[in-house]
Amino acid sequence: MQRQVRVLCLNDNDNRESTLYRLQNGMTLRFTLSTALAAHDVRLTTNHPREHEQFDRNVFHELEWNSTGASRHDNFDRFAEIQCSRPGSFRYCYYANGNRNDLTGSGYVVVDPELRVGVDDGQLLPLDCIQCQTVLSKCLGPFREWRQRLQVACECGYNMIHFTPIQQLSGESDSSYSIRNHQVVNPLFAVAASAGSSTPASASALASASAEWRRVKEFVAEMKRDWNVMSITDLVLNHIANDSPFFEKCPQAGYNLVNSPHLKPAFILDRVLWYFTLQVAGGNYMARGIPPSITDECHLSDARYYLLNDLLPQYKIEEFYQMNVDAILGEFVKRASASVASDEHTGSQPIQLGIIQDPQYRRVQCTVDMELVLNKFNRKIPGLESEEQRIGQQKERLRHELNCLNGQKRDEINHHLQCAIDACIASARRHFLDPDGPEFDMVTAETPFVWNYFYHKFPDTSVEEDEALMNDPDRAVFIMAHNGWVMDYDPLRNFADPDSNVFIRRELTVWGDSCKLRYGDKPDDCPPLWNYMLEYTLQTADLFDGVRLDNCHSTPMHVAEYLIDAARRVKPHLYVIAELFTRNEGKDNMFVNRLGINSLIREALNAWDSHEQGRLVHHYGGDPVGAFFLPPVRPLMPCRAHALFFDMTHDNRSPIEVRTVWDVLPSCAIISMACCAIGSNRGLDELVPHHIHVAEESRKYPSWSSKSGPQSEGRTNEETGIVAVRRVFNRLHYELGRAGFSQVLVDKLGKETIIVTRHSPVSHQSVVLVARTGFQMLGDFDSNSHLGQLQIEGIVEEILFETCLNPTDDSQSFVRHPTFLNGLSDFGLELRENPYLADSKFVDLHWEKNRTEIEFLHFPPGSVIAFKINLAAPARAASLALRRSCVQLGLRTRSLSGNDIQTEKPTDLKSIVARLSLADLNKVLYCCGSEEHDENPGFGCYEIPQYGKLVYCGLQGIMSVLENIRASNDLGHPLCDNLRQGPWLPQYIGNRLIPQHGTRDLGRWFQVAVEQLGHLPRYLVPSYFDALVTGAYSMLIDLARQHMSPFVCDGSSFVHALALGSVQMCGVMRSAPLPGLSPHLESPLPPVVTGDEAGKMLHYSVTIAAGLPHFSSGIMRSWGRDTFISMRGLMLVTGRFDEARFILLAYGGCLRHGLIPNLLGAGTTARFNCRDAVWWWLRSIQEYCVLMGNTKILKDYVSRLYPSDHSPPLGPGDYDQPLETVMQEALQRHFEGVQFRERGAGPDIDWHMADRGFNNSIGVDEPTGFVYGGNSHNCGTWMDKMGSSEKAGNRGVPATPRDGSAVELVGLCKAVVTWLGELHATGSYSFAGVRKTIGDGQVVEWTWCDWASRIQASFETHFWIDSSPDGAGHPDPNPKMINRRDIYKDTVGSSHVWSDYQLRPNFVIAMVVAPELFTPERAWKALAIVEKELLGPLGLKTLDPSDLNYNGDYQNSDDSSDYKRAKGFNYHQGPEWLWPVGFFLRAKLIFACRIGDEKIFNNTVHFVQRALARHYDALKASPWKGLPELTNSNGSFCNDSCPTQAWSISCIMDALFDLSQMA
Repeated sequence: MQRQVRVLCLNDNDNRESTLYRLQNGMTLRFTLSTALAAHDVRLTTNHPREHEQFDRNVFHELEWNSTGASRHDNFDRFAEIQCSRPGSFRYCYYANGNRNDLTGSGYVVVDPELRVGVDDGQLLPLDCIQCQTVLSKCLGPFREWRQRLQVACECGYNMIHFTPIQQLSGESDSSYSIRNHQVVNPLFAVAASAGSSTPASASALASASAEWRRVKEFVAEMKRDWNVMSITDLVLNHIANDSPFFEKCPQAGYNLVNSPHLKPAFILDRVLWYFTLQVAGGNYMARGIPPSITDECHLSDARYYLLNDLLPQYKIEEFYQMNVDAILGEFVKRASASVASDEHTGSQPIQLGIIQDPQYRRVQCTVDMELVLNKFNRKIPGLESEEQRIGQQKERLRHELNCLNGQKRDEINHHLQCAIDACIASARRHFLDPDGPEFDMVTAETPFVWNYFYHKFPDTSVEEDEALMNDPDRAVFIMAHNGWVMDYDPLRNFADPDSNVFIRRELTVWGDSCKLRYGDKPDDCPPLWNYMLEYTLQTADLFDGVRLDNCHSTPMHVAEYLIDAARRVKPHLYVIAELFTRNEGKDNMFVNRLGINSLIREALNAWDSHEQGRLVHHYGGDPVGAFFLPPVRPLMPCRAHALFFDMTHDNRSPIEVRTVWDVLPSCAIISMACCAIGSNRGLDELVPHHIHVAEESRKYPSWSSKSGPQSEGRTNEETGIVAVRRVFNRLHYELGRAGFSQVLVDKLGKETIIVTRHSPVSHQSVVLVARTGFQMLGDFDSNSHLGQLQIEGIVEEILFETCLNPTDDSQSFVRHPTFLNGLSDFGLELRENPYLADSKFVDLHWEKNRTEIEFLHFPPGSVIAFKINLAAPARAASLALRRSCVQLGLRTRSLSGNDIQTEKPTDLKSIVARLSLADLNKVLYCCGSEEHDENPGFGCYEIPQYGKLVYCGLQGIMSVLENIRASNDLGHPLCDNLRQGPWLPQYIGNRLIPQHGTRDLGRWFQVAVEQLGHLPRYLVPSYFDALVTGAYSMLIDLARQHMSPFVCDGSSFVHALALGSVQMCGVMRSAPLPGLSPHLESPLPPVVTGDEAGKMLHYSVTIAAGLPHFSSGIMRSWGRDTFISMRGLMLVTGRFDEARFILLAYGGCLRHGLIPNLLGAGTTARFNCRDAVWWWLRSIQEYCVLMGNTKILKDYVSRLYPSDHSPPLGPGDYDQPLETVMQEALQRHFEGVQFRERGAGPDIDWHMADRGFNNSIGVDEPTGFVYGGNSHNCGTWMDKMGSSEKAGNRGVPATPRDGSAVELVGLCKAVVTWLGELHATGSYSFAGVRKTIGDGQVVEWTWCDWASRIQASFETHFWIDSSPDGAGHPDPNPKMINRRDIYKDTVGSSHVWSDYQLRPNFVIAMVVAPELFTPERAWKALAIVEKELLGPLGLKTLDPSDLNYNGDYQNSDDSSDYKRAKGFNYHQGPEWLWPVGFFLRAKLIFACRIGDEKIFNNTVHFVQRALARHYDALKASPWKGLPELTNSNGSFCNDSCPTQAWSISCIMDALFDLSQMA
């Protein structure tokens, strides 16, 4: 079996304690870090014990991080694992930056137990196969009769029995949940006692306690071994019976009036109401309209009026919350007289007094803070003659305020009392008037008007006597609060605590036979109670296979944790279930997480109609039919708590009462189709038509009889009620769970007919159950109205059963048996198992091709039928063929019979894939619409109706949609709809690959593979399509990585994702070819293909698309600047040296005017209108040689198109030169200086540029060595936006000319000439320098060292803007232009002088390529300003936000008259570009090293990691799987940006590469 791994990604500041994650025992839990945490020193701890250690929820140990990345700084794939080897709930906590006091996030995982039955526990019982029946243990009779009574459950097919508590019950109520003694078995089980009594006939009849427990243990073991039936029982931790001897020994275990004096007012109210009840019962209030027999609403109205207006005011309950005003005034006078009065209060806030509650809750004994009183009232009063007068006046002021406070408290308490009386009236209405209630006849002590909230053993006297009793600690300790439950109360709060008003407001639905337990916060708070309940819990865990946490929502969480942990130490695979009534899934999950609850009890009777009942079946388990296939390693997804779904619990009224008898059968059938544990209550199968009350019922369950026919009293057989069909339902439920029918579909046919489908994703068999419910009987019993024809995809192999209830001829009124629980006897079960298809009485079947049509002949309410469906033969064959295709793709899958599929014969898929080049993979995986149309006219991106076009034509376009819908099984997505509707998308995949030679074989493979989809039922098509596409995609991206460098192969997933940008951007485009290479070029050579012209062979060379989709084909694809900025990260770091070589040589062949093209245009239509591309080209050659490890490329031949500036384009081989010669020409021409006018100048090549903008000039400034060029009418660097708005007046105006010496070009020049000097010194470069002749014939000659030295000496003098006005001895020539200091200028010598001083990000580029130009301390200051002022979430602002021209939001379509932004004029005036960030981060690393401070370096590494993490997030979130060209301000989305840009990906890859190289 494959190792199952679930991956949980940890996020920053992420509390998941109300999120549920479930794992099966034996799975591996893998923790990974989100990109936000990847750069942090995260400490991960868990209380999951190590092997051979015992679990202690308070003991955590730290997990060790592992990494797949080869570099210690490339930690984006760190992971830690836990082998989930034991069941329970386990917490994890993690701390960023290693600080254990700073919790970053936490959560829980719940590991399911392994339940086993049979001999030696040899048979596994999956949780979804549980069929549980609840029995009231007291109704089982003497222990000797248990086997025959419980055999009924076994014969009905249940595999788990839930016993209500088997301990001694209360002698007052005999309620199944009011336990008198937790250490004693119910005496009823020892001997035959009188019905309804838990007291044994005599003490001698009781066996020893240990013997009784041993008998129970042996019996449940026999059930498990012989019947394969497990046992669970309740843990009742909230309360103990009123008459428990434990309370006599330990009254502090309850909420009594000594340890909980806050309950005193509620006790007095309780006694007032009790005496009122007795008076009503005695007829004493008839004159007031309140008779003992409450039969009318007016009786309740009169009672309410009397209670609120006459009775309650007599007892002044508000006094428990009020002050003795006179006493406080006396103390005030005394203390004021003995102190010095102060001046009037001048503070900003007035002094507020408040009542301080008397902790003993005595009448009018509350107080106030006397210090505050004195501070507020012991003040001087101007104009008074005596101190006595002053104190007297202040005393009266204080009296007024105290009376106001008392009045406010009176109003508050009166409001509570009004709510209390309203609650009492509502309770009385429920008990006396509501037809759904018990409808009591008379008010008596047993059926009171108001139920007691408190228990005490003292006689009823009067309220006054009771108050005296309350104030006597020796007796008050035995006055205890009852337990109960509160509607809509926060389950995490204790309703009996002092901060709760539940008791005074009478909001408790009280259980009058039990008292609430008071544990305190820890065992030391009440050791006897904790020890008592611990012994009870351990004994229960030892006896039973599981426990039901009774009233879990009211059980103190810390108590339940303590006791359940102890229980699991006794039985590690304990099955824990609970009832929760929080009405909030998040709160449910908190209980499940902290207690390790395995299943929550859910009730089908909560459904108000058949549609809701079907929804609950779908809600509580199973994947949708046709769900996607999931890999063994996948994300751990949040889930709902596992359900134990009861068609009826022991707390419910019978469905026969609340619905109809006709609904019993269909509802039980529907629940049995749920993909979760299911349950029922003993009595439903026997059609007991009333509630078997946990307190009031004393009769016994019938015993099993194997005899057929009518039974004698107290016997049940398979002809009783629905026993026979219950066995069928349970068998079906079990078999579906065991066989992996894990997919569920719920539909309806007509108003009350529900269709439930369980489907096996392995065999593709289905079971379809149709049930016609009977929530309410309407119309003719035999009516088949509203039932249309049912069509099912597949072939009905058999009818599993059909069944219904029929009234018998001897119909008679139901009469309760006095001794035994009996059910309806006037209904007979009609059941046919596996009838011949033609013999069905319910349906007629018709087959049409691959589907079955079902016509209902006779299907009245209460009818159920189930079909077994299989795929038609063509569909089965297609499914198997598709699975074999998936095996070829490396996926492990199984045959329809469940066996692993082995390839029957060697496949050529691996050889097909192995022949694919990275250029081919660009075609298979990517290609935007314009790229596709260029290569395959008529093709474009696939468009999904109701969704839109995919971003790519290749597999990534599909994967970007699939990855979002697969995890959530969003089968309603338009993509899935499109797949179900027709074969268009599957066929598209292969068809688009056929025309290209390199991808033709793979296209044919896809054609054959996807053809099988057409033979499948439509609901299966999305899952198989996903398996094929995902498998192929995974195989192909693995192949792409194998073609790349060790850095990529051994790198993290972040490196892998960025490396795929190389495949994405580098492709062959017929409309944008490279110029021809020299025929004399030595191997390796690019592939050759047949061109469009007759037989002409063309080089199949990749080019780099600047960005997708805007810059992807034609002349707009290949930009010199973009290509060579992108080359290092996309081609060199990834190991694509051969293709990089071809591009370097091809661009070199286009050299003209000492420049390489801005727009390549295949060389023949190139534009030479940029000054920087040539320097990026030279830098790329340098990078190529450094990373390649040799300089052989410098001797490679370049086929020159333009040997001279004015020559026509030549063909390949017509004029060849070594690359170093071409490089030298470029440098020489710059040194000499060039001026030219662009060919074709005018609107044909640039509609917007002014005429003078076509004039170009380049040169080198002799004093400084700086390269310069351009003019104010053109823009020759990467900031190349030309204005185009006539309306705004910026047409023909470059937004950023950057003429003069641009800082990054100076840096690039310095890097190149320094490198060439080093090469020449070793003989690797033939030229020693440059030379020129000036006007007087003088020859000027520079070596490379000379040139580099001039730049080095001049750079900071000209570019640095110092913090001091004198410029550290070099005052700036234009100090008035300075806006910021401690930065480097953007340009020197610009025609717009002010633009030199603008803060832009370009100097960080120079810092990377020529760091030696920068003083480290100055560089660090400048980088700090860039970080503060320019750094955005993803990019760098292209202009200082304080600059008047700054505008951070780019919109190219802006047709306003705003000069600064119209038609996107602000393209480089603030929007945040991504590619400079790569250089910024690299610069940070470089200068952190140069500064030499270890702390600075470590902090910088973490900073770079955090910054890169944001790009990883963006990369993963992008459907293009790329990084955008730019963002608008503060990282906001820019609609006009390319969604994926070559240099954005490349420069981030560069930064990650440099980071990985750090020691």
